[in-house]
Amino acid sequence: MRAKRQFGKHIKHAKRREPLRGKPASGGKIYIYGKHALTEAIQNTPQVIRKVFLARDLHDTELRTLLTKHNIPTAELATGKGKELVGRDTAHQGVIATMDPASLLMSLDDFLKTLDTSRNPAVAVLGEVQDPHNVGAIIRSAAGFGLSGVLIPEHNQAGVTGAVVKSSAGMAFRIPLVSISNVNHALQVLKQHGFWIYGLAMHGTTSLGTETFNAPSAFVVGNEGTGVREKTLETCDVTLSIPMHKRTESLNAAVSGAIVFYEWSRKHPEAL
Repeated sequence: MRAKRQFGKHIKHAKRREPLRGKPASGGKIYIYGKHALTEAIQNTPQVIRKVFLARDLHDTELRTLLTKHNIPTAELATGKGKELVGRDTAHQGVIATMDPASLLMSLDDFLKTLDTSRNPAVAVLGEVQDPHNVGAIIRSAAGFGLSGVLIPEHNQAGVTGAVVKSSAGMAFRIPLVSISNVNHALQVLKQHGFWIYGLAMHGTTSLGTETFNAPSAFVVGNEGTGVREKTLETCDVTLSIPMHKRTESLNAAVSGAIVFYEWSRKHPEAL
């Protein structure tokens, strides 16, 4: 078992929802696209969908039935239109929806009320991850390996966008997304709830395979270029490194997260 934490000491071995600020703007709307993403949204969180634009030649009975069932308003997507909303190179499959991003996010306090920390859950904490595809991939991996939520800071961070939702393969609608104002403050709150904080670092002093994860765990995934901020690393209880062949200097942020989440899930098969 883990020794009792001495709060404030850096051990460097080894459903009311709040709006997202920054990108996109609080109270704004974003576009999600594609049949799979929209179907996931309607099946899991239909309240986030404001309106759906469908191509005239879209013959998807299941999707149209779901829209009718949940009384979601629809409109025709004119031929050749849609690229100006979601991007010239985006394959929207004739399906574009407007979504309220604020309704996908919950506060940290409300999220913690839903957790049973006696079961040693795990969460992912994003530390200024800028690429929306990385954010979506991290959300997808967190959901796939049984983590309980993904904490997303309001500033210097890619927010919940259509690209994030698409990259998550719809998992953004299946795992709690938690809005936090400040990473370091959120980590201190997690510590007060019994979490051990793990910072993913290329030169971390604890090798991933040696960690037992026998307490509630929070995994901080840092910025693609600079990694986890120094101040945040000082807040972490453990800095984790992933053993790699010497020819490889580092891994993509989302890939690193997935490897760590998988290793945690091996120690917690009940989460799967």
